[in-house]
Amino acid sequence: MKQDLTKLSRFLSLILRHSPQTIGITIENKGAWTDVDELIKNINRYGKFKIDMKILEEIVETDNKQRYSFNEDKTKIHANQGHSINVDMGFPEKIPPEILYHGTAERFVKSILTKGLKKMSRQYVHLSKDIQTASKVGTRHGKLHIFKIFSGKMNHKGYKFYCSDNGVWLTEYVPPNFIE
Repeated sequence: MKQDLTKLSRFLSLILRHSPQTIGITIENKGAWTDVDELIKNINRYGKFKIDMKILEEIVETDNKQRYSFNEDKTKIHANQGHSINVDMGFPEKIPPEILYHGTAERFVKSILTKGLKKMSRQYVHLSKDIQTASKVGTRHGKLHIFKIFSGKMNHKGYKFYCSDNGVWLTEYVPPNFIE
C-alpha cells in the first residue's frame, strides 16, 4: 500500500504543479488552489489510481516534503511550491537567513558556477535553510554537491526572497558571485 501512495503522491504532484489538464481540472491562478471533490472525481475517472478523501488526507499528512496543503475547510488543495505552470502563490517577500543551501548533482556544478542558479522550467529557484534538507533534494539527481548561497548579501543587493508554506526558500535567480 505504501508504494501505491508514493506513486499516487507523485501523480498528484504532476497534476497540481505541472499538468492539471492531464485529468481535466483547473488550477486557480491566485494561490494555485483546486477543488478537492473535482480532483478526487477526475483522478478516479482517469483510471490509473483510486482515491478518496481519506487517502488524500493521508498523502497530505505523511508527505515527507510537505508538498501539499488544504485550505481551512479542506474543500481546496494546492501544491506548496514547485509549479511550472504560471500561478501566483501570493508569498510575501521575506528577508532570508544570511546563508541558504542548494543541493544538486555534481554534473551541474560547472554550469552553475558559470551561469548561476536558474529557475529553469519552475517559477523559482529552490533553496534550503540547512545542509541536511539540501542533501535530500540533491541526491535525487545523482552524485551530490552542496552550494552555499549568500542570500543575505543577495537580499541587500535587491534580490527578492519568499518562503513557501513548507519552508522552502524561493528566488528567481542566484548569480554566480553569490555562490560558493
